[in-house]
This record gives sequence, C-alpha cells and structure tokens, in this order.
Amino acid sequence: MSTILLVEDDPDIRHLVAYKLAKGGLTVIGVADGVSALREARAHPPDLVLLDVRMPRMSGIEVCRELRAGPLTADVPIILLTARARPQDLEQGYAAGATDYVVKPFSPRELLERVEAALARVAG
Repeated sequence: MSTILLVEDDPDIRHLVAYKLAKGGLTVIGVADGVSALREARAHPPDLVLLDVRMPRMSGIEVCRELRAGPLTADVPIILLTARARPQDLEQGYAAGATDYVVKPFSPRELLERVEAALARVAG
C-alpha cells in the first residue's frame, strides 16, 4: 500500500482529499504546513507528496525544492495542488521539481487518478 504525504493548510480540503485517497486504498499522512512536511518526509519518506503551494511558514514551492534536494526524497513524485493557475505559476512549479500540477477547484476522482498514475510511473 502506497503512502501519500498530504500537505494542505485548509483542514476541510485536507480532510476531503485524505478521505478520497484512503477510499482509493492509499495510506495518507496529513500535515498543515511546509515545515511539518519536511520533517515528516525526512523521517518517513512517502511514496508521493501532494503539496499545496500557498501555506504559512513555508510555501509549497520552497518545500518542493527542499524535497528535490534531499537524498531520501529527491525521486519522490510531487503533485502541486493549488488555486494558482497562471502559466507562470505552472512554470514555477515544474521548475521547482513538481511531477504534476492540479488546479483547485478539482475533482477528487481526477486527483485520485493522477496520484495513481504518478505512482504507476514510479513503479513501472
């Protein structure tokens, strides 16, 4: 069973996404900020990170760069989950090392499919 690190400061979105992923057979560890995300990812590297961009203390872009720089997390797929949908936002996300980019509002079913596809690419 794959473990997903869900980094989302909005508790309602965090709960919704965690519920949908758990129903899809995934183990979800939810944290509310980037500092906690780095601590968790370094202690227990996940199979995939779902990462909000706009968060307190540390942005998702900064977290993404830090994860890519770490030896234990450099190859972990990272899906950015954000309301920022301008072309330059996507460019910034991919430049930071994101594997995929999902814009809010999103379909929970589509998000699960994208998570499964990213996990399949790593396993394949």
